[in-house]
Amino acid sequence: MRKPLLILSLFCTMTLAAVPKLTVFIIVDGLDMQSMQDMQPYWSQGGLRTLTEEAYQVPVAFPQLVYGGDETTATILTGLTPFYHHYAADNYFRRSDRKAHLLLADEKQFGIHSKETLSPAALRCSTIADKHRLNESSGAKIYAIGVNPLTTVLLAGHAANACCWIENNGWGTTSFYSEGLPSSADKMNSNGTFDEVAKRTWNNRMDMVSYLRPTALEKKKNGFSYDSSKDLRHSPSANTLVVNLALDIQKSEKLGQRGQNDLLLLNLTVLSPQTRTARIASAEQEEMYIRLNQDLGYLMDQLGQRVGKADIQIVLVGKPCYGFLSQDMQTAGLNTATFNIDRAAALAGTYLMAMYGHERWVDGGFGNCIYLNRTLIEQKKLSIGTIRRQVADFLEEMEGVQKAFLINEIPMIQGDGEISKLRNSTTRYSGDVVIMLDEGVTLMLNDKETMDNVLAEEPIVPLLFWSGAYRTFPDLPTPISATEILNLTLK
Repeated sequence: MRKPLLILSLFCTMTLAAVPKLTVFIIVDGLDMQSMQDMQPYWSQGGLRTLTEEAYQVPVAFPQLVYGGDETTATILTGLTPFYHHYAADNYFRRSDRKAHLLLADEKQFGIHSKETLSPAALRCSTIADKHRLNESSGAKIYAIGVNPLTTVLLAGHAANACCWIENNGWGTTSFYSEGLPSSADKMNSNGTFDEVAKRTWNNRMDMVSYLRPTALEKKKNGFSYDSSKDLRHSPSANTLVVNLALDIQKSEKLGQRGQNDLLLLNLTVLSPQTRTARIASAEQEEMYIRLNQDLGYLMDQLGQRVGKADIQIVLVGKPCYGFLSQDMQTAGLNTATFNIDRAAALAGTYLMAMYGHERWVDGGFGNCIYLNRTLIEQKKLSIGTIRRQVADFLEEMEGVQKAFLINEIPMIQGDGEISKLRNSTTRYSGDVVIMLDEGVTLMLNDKETMDNVLAEEPIVPLLFWSGAYRTFPDLPTPISATEILNLTLK
């Protein structure tokens, strides 16, 4: 018997009788365990209600530095840390032009109904979609549909038939995938269906006293109101569009109805326009959960009718976004400060000029790294190791810097906690000197832009396994590592 895509039998005391015909793998931006528990009384029925009551649930932690981008998506989908999959952040520093670039940007591709020229080429390892293709051969159909382009491309991996993401004026994709823009997406773009949903106004559907944590402004105005098209990717309309297209593609491609184990990968969101933290802090954020519950319920009901409830499996996992903000820490009486990586790079360059002459010894700073001008150092026949050490010692004297590490030494550093996360997040795109900041210090990319979304605490997100056929699972040690999701999915 062929192995199922999801090893629900790993947890189940019963024997799995048949391979599921359709697996739906869902990543939800900003989905938080505590928020799900808080919102459950608002769900009399719906997808999240069903999942929280019937699915096997386990918390997930990440063994790496987390910035709120798709570095966590890459870890979930590959079962590896950034040390191996090289996706430590959405952007990387290119030494040739000394600028930051999207890691998934691919000049060999072109966007279809999109300005984004993306591909998974920079991801040098296989994803859930890729391994599913290998397991199921060419017979399986794999589609990725999402709110955000980077997340969707990672979901699609290298082997999907097609992927689609939300643009302001319709569905977009990249030329990397053989099917291009699926006919169902093209139809939604041309017949006005996309526009109709995208331009919906969404607002509070209850009085402010009925919400858990409305803001002072929401209370004053007794509500909120948004035109979804103004910030489409942070509106409930985005989830509705993803679900509608998923169902259209399922119908046109007969996913789960062809005797094959098909795979549908979705990216949804609970991040509203004013969301600043994963913890619920506004009525509009609560509405995102309430309406996501409805969209997931509709998706599950429709797939159950078309494919059969017993032949569907669903995996839903949260993607971390924001941790504690500086004002949260100030309220708690904790010290907060900023560290400007560009200024640190400039000062390091001036320091080296004083010792070695007036040359550009530092290419720049990005993230938590300083990038030396290796070409110049080689031309001058100087020791790169010596200069790295000098820069590290110099940086450690700066306020806010806890420790500075030489890039070549990081893989050999022993230790757990933050040291382990730093080691797991070191990639070929990292700079020559990597710094760790003190608690409460916010990293600034330049004089104006701060990395507000750097998580100040270890993020924990929910993972839910649901099957129409099996629902009895014993306990597992928790939390599990995000790197385990792939193995749990593919065994």
